[in-house]
Amino acid sequence: MDMDIIDNSSKPEGEEEKGKAIVVILIGAPGSGKSTFCEHVMRASTRPWARICQDTINKGKAGTKQQCLMNATSALKEGNSVFIDRCNLDREQRAEFVKLGGPQVDVHAVVLDLPAQVCISRSVKRTGHEGNLQGGKAAAVVNRMLQKKELPKLNEGFSRITCCQTEREVQAAFNTYSVLGPSDMLPHGFFGQKNPDAKVQLGILKFLKKVEDPTYAGSDANRDQHSVSTQITEEIGSSSKGQETVSPLLGTASNELRASENLATSSVAQNVFSNVPTLAFPSISTADFQFNHEKASDIIVEKVEEFMNKLGNARLVLVDLSKGSKILSLVKSKAAQKIIDSEKFFTFVGDITRLFSEGGLRCNVIANAANWRLKPGGGGVNASIFSAAGPSLEFATNELAKSLLPGNAVVVPLPSTSPLYRKEGVSHVIHVLGPNMNPSRPNWLGNDYVKGCKILSDCYTALFEGFLSIVTNQARLSTGSSENIGSEPSVLQNYSEGDLTKQFSDGDQKIKRNGGHEYEISKKCKGSKDDVGADTIDSMPGKVNANDHKIDGSRSKTWGSWAHALYHIAMHPEKHKDDILEITDDVVVLNDHYPKAQRHILVLARCEGLDCLADVRQEHLQLVMAMHAVGMKWTEKFLRDDTSLFFRLGYHSAPSMRQLHLHVISQDFNSKHLKNKKHWNSFNTAFFRDSVDVIEEIKNHGKATLKDDDSLLSMELRCHRCRSAHPNLPRLKSHISNCSASFPPALLQNGRLSFVQSNRDSEP
Repeated sequence: MDMDIIDNSSKPEGEEEKGKAIVVILIGAPGSGKSTFCEHVMRASTRPWARICQDTINKGKAGTKQQCLMNATSALKEGNSVFIDRCNLDREQRAEFVKLGGPQVDVHAVVLDLPAQVCISRSVKRTGHEGNLQGGKAAAVVNRMLQKKELPKLNEGFSRITCCQTEREVQAAFNTYSVLGPSDMLPHGFFGQKNPDAKVQLGILKFLKKVEDPTYAGSDANRDQHSVSTQITEEIGSSSKGQETVSPLLGTASNELRASENLATSSVAQNVFSNVPTLAFPSISTADFQFNHEKASDIIVEKVEEFMNKLGNARLVLVDLSKGSKILSLVKSKAAQKIIDSEKFFTFVGDITRLFSEGGLRCNVIANAANWRLKPGGGGVNASIFSAAGPSLEFATNELAKSLLPGNAVVVPLPSTSPLYRKEGVSHVIHVLGPNMNPSRPNWLGNDYVKGCKILSDCYTALFEGFLSIVTNQARLSTGSSENIGSEPSVLQNYSEGDLTKQFSDGDQKIKRNGGHEYEISKKCKGSKDDVGADTIDSMPGKVNANDHKIDGSRSKTWGSWAHALYHIAMHPEKHKDDILEITDDVVVLNDHYPKAQRHILVLARCEGLDCLADVRQEHLQLVMAMHAVGMKWTEKFLRDDTSLFFRLGYHSAPSMRQLHLHVISQDFNSKHLKNKKHWNSFNTAFFRDSVDVIEEIKNHGKATLKDDDSLLSMELRCHRCRSAHPNLPRLKSHISNCSASFPPALLQNGRLSFVQSNRDSEP
């Protein structure tokens, strides 16, 4: 049987038995968000769900309606509720699925009746779609399907119909279904429909006539495609008007209190409490690494206490297999002495890979006491986690990092296909490497506990920071902005390309990313490494969100919590009007917050799914050309103000911040924010791809060539005009302020350099 199932059905002793199963028939055009809706609910809910998708029903390939019916029937027999993820736009298409209902099965309809522009925009721009409905052909398909739409009626056999015509209403429906426990049921009736007679959405044909290039259909209509808000919302049109529901993903303590007071059933309220973000971690170096238990327990309690005020409503859980565990006993006793909140930190006996299914403890993140190679094997926790997670964990890990240094960690989002994700609800594994006191293991420290304690302290710092970065990312994804996330800095406080000095030290030291973790990056994913120098925490690497993790066979990248600033600005420019120079349907223009020259601006693409240059394909050619044209317009403006300047337009091969953006930068490099070798080399080596070359490569080959070799950023410092070498950045800056040599011939060709002609005439 080929279906997506997340089994969250295990309950601690004494809780209610399961109630009726539910079949939810999703109704909506391609691009309306059916699959996204399923995915978010399945991740958040404690009810066991199966997703039946005709696009993948036949061993990952498209199948038949009959296969969907057979798999849905099997899933119901196994005790799962079911999502029918097909378009189901007319009565005939959904009739047989309605018949799945009965005395023990309620049949619901969730209608995602979003504007045609939104559906078309999403469909034409998406890539890697399960059913391959994307690009130019998608617009005509969506138009044809919407014209045949028949809104569902209760007399078809539905017990409940929820109609969503806005993103807010989709959010309300998500909140309603995501808090359902195995025994919870929803009231019957029709909710939310404002125009029961609507058949074809107004303006769709007129809209399509405007779309000469479907790549640009509804460019600003799809910004909130993956927004999953955790705020309390009213169920639109519900007969229980005023009753509030709470998403269990990342609710605050106050939301939990309100939920316990207002939700209709106590089990729903319990689900809210059981879904707080939780990190389960083993003692990192007291087993195979033979670290002193007393010293290790002191460090664990010290680091937990340090992070208590940063956790919000999140929890930390120290786990061990043995009931007689010495480390658990020591930590529990010392935590009690320090009066650490036992609801935010506690110990637990159990298998870290079966905490939910066997112990009823729901942990969305687990830590792995890894080996330096980040490979399966070796026994203990490492072997257990790799085995439980399946091959997908090793693949995802290798895409991010090849090895790990003691005292550091790497955050790995688990693909939804992983058994650990499906059965236990674990969304991330954080690999951590502790200090080794075992002479038969690598990186032996002898008996140097001064160094060992420092490494172990760094280890827990990296682990807890990694966990907090996951929580912050998920909170931002669920709220659509950073405005409601505790004391987190605002988006605009976080952006600048390459200058991370507000958070980390200057110089050529590695700038720690992804929660402060240093590790060797796979050559397939250079973009996840330390700061590449220019993408100013660019004005700047996850469904982790699941939402931030991308694996397309060639590239995988996890964006750190601060790396979403440009994405939020591009998708919601109205919230940042004071910082924006220009807004069009296709782009947003703003000054780089930490400019590396007298004039340094960014041209952001307003398009979902384009995180960086690696995502650009043939269908994005017009957008890339539009970005270049806007960059040239601003270059001409700057040259009118100062005719002595020279400009380059280009992209970083592996940017530090999410959302495709073009740099327009003057070649004086006269800036206090240009501070280290990586800053310089990210703009003056092949790492910086000229816009004109990128356009030409997309035209001829369908994609741009990436020059993301680490060695480019660590090359010796050379003047960008005369190519002379210099020992450090101050010496280089002093030289370039006086250098009047002609630019290299390659830059003077094909329009790579923009300037006033009189400047060229006066060059030697």
